[in-house]
Amino acid sequence: MSVMNGDGAPHRAEEQNGGGDPEHSDEGNEQEVIVIQDTGFTVKIQAPGTEPFDLQVSPQEMVQEIHQVLMDREDTCHRTCFSLQLEGNVLDNFAELKSIEGLQEGSLLKVVEEPYTVREARIHVRHIRDLLKSLDPSDSYNGVDCNSLSFLSVFTEGDLGENGKRKKKGSELEQIDCTPPEHILPGSKDRPLVPLQPQNKDWKPLQCLKILTMSGWNPPPGNRKMHGDLMYLYMVTVEERHVSITASTRGFYLNQSTTYTFNPKPANPSFLSHSLVELLSQISPAFKKNFSTIQKKRVQRHPFERIATPFQVYSWTAPQVDHAMDCVRAEDAYTSRLGYEEHIPGQTRDWNEELQTTRELPRKNLPERLLRERAIFKVHSDFAAAATRGSMAVIDGNVMAINPGEETRMQMFIWNNIFFSLGFDVRDHYLELGGDSAAHAAPTNDLNGVRAYGAVDVDGLYTLGTVVVDYRGYRITAQSIIPGILEREQEQSVIYGSIDFGKTVVSHPKYLELLEKTSRPLKVQRHPVLDDKSEAVELCSSVECKGIIGNDGRHYILDLLRTFPPDLNFLPVEGEELPEESRRQGFPRQHRHRLACLRQELIEAFVEHRYLLFMKMAALQLMQQKANKENKATAALTENGGPQAATLENKGEGGDATATTNGSAPPSPMATENGACESPESSEGKAGEENIPGLAQAKELAETVAAEDGTADLKSREVVQNACKAVGSISNTSFDIRFNPDIFSPGVRFPEGSSEDIQKQKQLLKDAAAFLVSCQIPSLVKDCLDHNALPMDGATLTEALHQRGINVRYLGTVLDFISKTPARTQLDHIYRIGIYELITRSAKHFFKTYLQGVELSGLSAAVSHFLNCFLSSFTDTVAHLPADELVSKRKNRRRRNRVPGGGGGDNTAWASLTPTELWRSIVSEASSYYHFTLHCETVDQAVEKYGLQKTTLLREISIKAGIQILIKDYNFDSRHKPAFTEEDILNIFPVVKHVNPKASDAFHFFQSGQAKVQQGFLKEGCELINEALNLFNNVYGAMHVELCACLRLLARLNYIMGDYSEALSNQQKAVLMSERVLGIEHPNTIQEYMHLALYCFANGQLSTALKLLYRARYLMLQVCGEDHPEMALLDSNIGLVLHGVMEFDLSLRFLENALAINSKYHGARSLKVALSHHLVARVYESKAEFRSALQHEKEGYTIYKNQVGEAHEKTRESSEYLKYLTQQAVALQRTMNEIYKNGSSASIMPLKFTAPTMASVLEQLNIINGIIFIPLSQKDLENLKAEVQRRQQLQEAMKSEEQQEEESPLELEHKLTAEQERQSAPTGAEVLEQQASA
Repeated sequence: MSVMNGDGAPHRAEEQNGGGDPEHSDEGNEQEVIVIQDTGFTVKIQAPGTEPFDLQVSPQEMVQEIHQVLMDREDTCHRTCFSLQLEGNVLDNFAELKSIEGLQEGSLLKVVEEPYTVREARIHVRHIRDLLKSLDPSDSYNGVDCNSLSFLSVFTEGDLGENGKRKKKGSELEQIDCTPPEHILPGSKDRPLVPLQPQNKDWKPLQCLKILTMSGWNPPPGNRKMHGDLMYLYMVTVEERHVSITASTRGFYLNQSTTYTFNPKPANPSFLSHSLVELLSQISPAFKKNFSTIQKKRVQRHPFERIATPFQVYSWTAPQVDHAMDCVRAEDAYTSRLGYEEHIPGQTRDWNEELQTTRELPRKNLPERLLRERAIFKVHSDFAAAATRGSMAVIDGNVMAINPGEETRMQMFIWNNIFFSLGFDVRDHYLELGGDSAAHAAPTNDLNGVRAYGAVDVDGLYTLGTVVVDYRGYRITAQSIIPGILEREQEQSVIYGSIDFGKTVVSHPKYLELLEKTSRPLKVQRHPVLDDKSEAVELCSSVECKGIIGNDGRHYILDLLRTFPPDLNFLPVEGEELPEESRRQGFPRQHRHRLACLRQELIEAFVEHRYLLFMKMAALQLMQQKANKENKATAALTENGGPQAATLENKGEGGDATATTNGSAPPSPMATENGACESPESSEGKAGEENIPGLAQAKELAETVAAEDGTADLKSREVVQNACKAVGSISNTSFDIRFNPDIFSPGVRFPEGSSEDIQKQKQLLKDAAAFLVSCQIPSLVKDCLDHNALPMDGATLTEALHQRGINVRYLGTVLDFISKTPARTQLDHIYRIGIYELITRSAKHFFKTYLQGVELSGLSAAVSHFLNCFLSSFTDTVAHLPADELVSKRKNRRRRNRVPGGGGGDNTAWASLTPTELWRSIVSEASSYYHFTLHCETVDQAVEKYGLQKTTLLREISIKAGIQILIKDYNFDSRHKPAFTEEDILNIFPVVKHVNPKASDAFHFFQSGQAKVQQGFLKEGCELINEALNLFNNVYGAMHVELCACLRLLARLNYIMGDYSEALSNQQKAVLMSERVLGIEHPNTIQEYMHLALYCFANGQLSTALKLLYRARYLMLQVCGEDHPEMALLDSNIGLVLHGVMEFDLSLRFLENALAINSKYHGARSLKVALSHHLVARVYESKAEFRSALQHEKEGYTIYKNQVGEAHEKTRESSEYLKYLTQQAVALQRTMNEIYKNGSSASIMPLKFTAPTMASVLEQLNIINGIIFIPLSQKDLENLKAEVQRRQQLQEAMKSEEQQEEESPLELEHKLTAEQERQSAPTGAEVLEQQASA
């Protein structure tokens, strides 16, 4: 058994792969990968009426994939019902190409038209409709079919590839218009919404048909069926010709029916065609022309603009879209589409069977694992889509309950083989835990549990497909259904766990065996509890976790809401006192419910922290022993290995509550209390390694003791035992920390014998709670100060909190901590984002219950009224009660009189909400939930006091609550009329939480690629990352967040290695993907835009680079405003490009803004500020204003001198530049004097105005973006690699892999050089550079 929790550091392969250390599997992987990439070959394809063409295929592909390609190609896209034949034999659609006899390089495949069936005819109509709509963005606005928006092509004017180069050469500088719109300039307070969705020329719909719909004569009567009629269509062409069409087994033809008379006989001529497009092209010239134009445009678009995303992305703004007639949409809305979308015979999908079968697929080697992960991912994304659709149907009242007799909040539903329940406390199930609040929190906790067990991936243990949907103020949990569960009573089916929160408990040996396997990676301790007969029952999970064996014989676990231990900071328990660190911050605090849990990330970080402590203690004792040996102080030795150990021992046994704050009892100089620890990485990872000499021995020792084969001597055992005791390990011979999730659960009783163990567990929980407050929050704030964490909006802030295991309920605590930090102004941006988040979350809590009281017909009025109360300066916002379109005048008058009283049970209570009341609720919610005092009573006070902007508040609340509003410029500040009317509310979307299955192998490749780049092996790194890209593609398909990260890194590597056009192409994909998968104004997208602009500039596409930078700046202003450290980088980029195109005055506006922001966030003495001064000086020099130039360069020089010393090359460069400027200034002065003296006859030396070269601008751009190209000699490289390896061994020894983000690999310590200018995760070359220049 290894010493660690798991096979490596706790957060490694265990979760992803169910074991298997990545180090060892790498070699194997690379062999396997080669097998996968069998060489492709070319086949010829002959379709009716077109020339044969070549198609590149790979042996792994299925025949069906060729079908897909043909249905997408411009010249064959109108065919859907055909077979492929090789020498007269029909190919099986689901056969892999390599299994087909006689198929080889150069084979000719014929496309043969097949007879239609009703299903095929419907598929054909649907496909033609998709082709007609292929440029229409309305599906993206409406959030259906996994369509989403992308605007990149508006700014790049088409593709950036080959044609981009032809379009603009550097010589055309004169024609570039560089002036940005007013609202983008620094200092502008105007935040218009409209530019968020610029108009795309291609979206002006070209009309091919006025109407295409199913005819009212369907289905064909029996006698016509026997003539081969499948269905009838009705069309109106652009030329106003009304036609009725028969779909028959042979194809489509005109019949003689009209709207009111049925005459199915073929018309004359009947234009019989195998495809609808061919038929329509013959009868409508406009159709023929427009259809081919649309297809040309469709094929020119980047594939990433068209591919469906794996999960639906919703847009919070949309223009007014015309609602056009659409037969397919109409049909989809009222059927559940089951017959056609699924290629599975039989009707509805059995979700549970699919989810569980994919888990059971083999995973012995890479190809098997890829297949398995791909299947798991696909089913999950389909299930999430179906569950979302079902949840909306349930809330909209379109699904019949399975218990219709009960009151609405207690109803449960089944739709499409998915079980739906509402997040209310039904039958007082959660009475002791906080009622409805607990019932609202339980589903997300349960989902986290499902996620955790899913990641551990133990064979034979099954969880339910789970999706949590928030929609119209309700929370719905959607779950797959355990076979047989609905036929039995719950009591008889639960054979493990408890259905009444621990009053009666049962256990089962098979479940214990399965859960035992998850106990180590999830840190869950096996423990006994008492059942109703007071007998001890063994469990290896919380009591709520239920085990049920389905009729399919599988072992399911459900109700995983307490997978992780409780958070004592929010769970006051009588008679229990929290550690000092927590009490100082005012914990424990009363929370809404008793289900507050610690996050998995926190548990991991805590265990990691304890492991470091454990190693240090062992090392210190060893040193002590050594010292004692040398002193020959035998007396001391007999006392348990030296005084150090003795004190430790006594402390350990003398009860626990007294003993330690976080296991730091022994008087060891290193083991800091949690309070003092800055951040686990910084203080202990780096300082620790050098200071403790005995570390390596300690590690070896711990391993021998853990092996328990009697090789370790008594003394060493003692050392380990003491260290174990001190850090609260559950085993005496090795480091192993686990938590008992049932501690402090009301109603759970433990056997007498385990009381000592329970005490230990309680202490551990208190320590973990203290660790969160005293270690994780300060480490987050420190990362924000160092700009290692750069949240830009609510979502990215939440992510930063979660990565460090901090729950959002700590937001108030984090904000308080920031306001007490000495460097408070350098955290302005974080504080402001925190306030946004706090206000909008409090508003969302209120909005949830507000919406529940609104009936469907009043929805848009209610939402607009809420937004007016929330954001509008207009004080007496009156709700526009739905001027009921349908109610007669008389009744209306009566209703109007009734409103002020609000009574009458007319569901219009929402109408009486006032702005004052809403803001009062927000302030009280902030104080009761987040324990934070907001000092504002109206929106305008909040904006004033905290420096907020209303567009950001609008964006945050809309995203959180799923509101979609009309895109127009709102006037929030008018005191005469409200900002929103009910026409401005376009839609309400669901907010969906689900499991994201991971591609583990791809991820390992990605990580090892990053590591290689870190070590400076750029080429190998590049290969590994390309490989990761292929594997990600294999598992996720073409669109996914993780592919985005891969492409970004690849582009950066291409760029560093000098391949600009490749960099451009990869980065373009990254931008498109980020827009489609994360959203058009997600902070990640903004960053991708910035990178793309840099590569565009390097490729000589200056105007495109500027457009992209302006777009990024506009988005950033919308998302977080101007006062943000990232804005400095953006403005430096813009300023440099403008300098390059000789727009000096504009350039100065941006560069001086960057200088101001840098000085604020990095401190006036930082190297970033020095660089900013230098950039400003260069522009002044170009304008021949030497005095200002000198002033700025002097500032920069002073900073360099103080920070890196006289001798450093940066300081020398700066001083050279100063000399040059002084000469220029003197020359200018001479000339001026000459003019004064001699008047117009003076002989004037012509002045040189220097336009910077593109190369020099690019060089500066690279520096500020943290990209360095470096010529290194061979010898330097060797030394460097040796140095890097030495460090890595040290890192290994500590096992303190930084657990922060997947993407910030171990940064080798920063040497203070100019390259620190950009503190993003450095790329290999930068790391090299920092080493080399040191």
